[in-house]
Amino acid sequence: MKKTILLYGLIAGLLVSTFMLVSMNYFSHCDGETNYGLSMIIGYSAMLISFSLVFIGLRQYRNNYLGGYIGFGKAFGLGMLMVFIASTLYVVSWVIDNTFFMPDFMDKYAAHMIKELKDSGASAASIEAKTKEMNDMIVQYKNPLIKTLYTYMEILPVGILAALISAFILKRKAK
Repeated sequence: MKKTILLYGLIAGLLVSTFMLVSMNYFSHCDGETNYGLSMIIGYSAMLISFSLVFIGLRQYRNNYLGGYIGFGKAFGLGMLMVFIASTLYVVSWVIDNTFFMPDFMDKYAAHMIKELKDSGASAASIEAKTKEMNDMIVQYKNPLIKTLYTYMEILPVGILAALISAFILKRKAK
């Protein structure tokens, strides 16, 4: 069991981390303005693709070690362990990348969000409130613990969803 969880969790983590590192570094160093919308679509698609390995790992474990049967609770628990391993690799990769190679990411992101709000014709009060919110977020993001928690909040919901769906599809009671 440990080998299967570790193997599929590590593969999913390496895959999602590689997607993230390549796309973030491309978008941050490309000419012109960064397309944050496209970056987000690519990022969440990469998470879904990577977390498909949770399904494969659970199916492999169920069929090879449990005689083709697994309950929802056990499948969900094992899936969550794989998700946690993959998410931790993702978080560590982002914290290292952000800290050493993209330390200005949050400043650029905040400027983009404020510009987008201005371009939409928002009121001065809305722009001022968003500017304060983004400045507070920039300060918070400098704390490694907060950065880590924000990054977990980004990936874990996708992983939980993948584990839930996988457990639901793969559950099979013994006869």
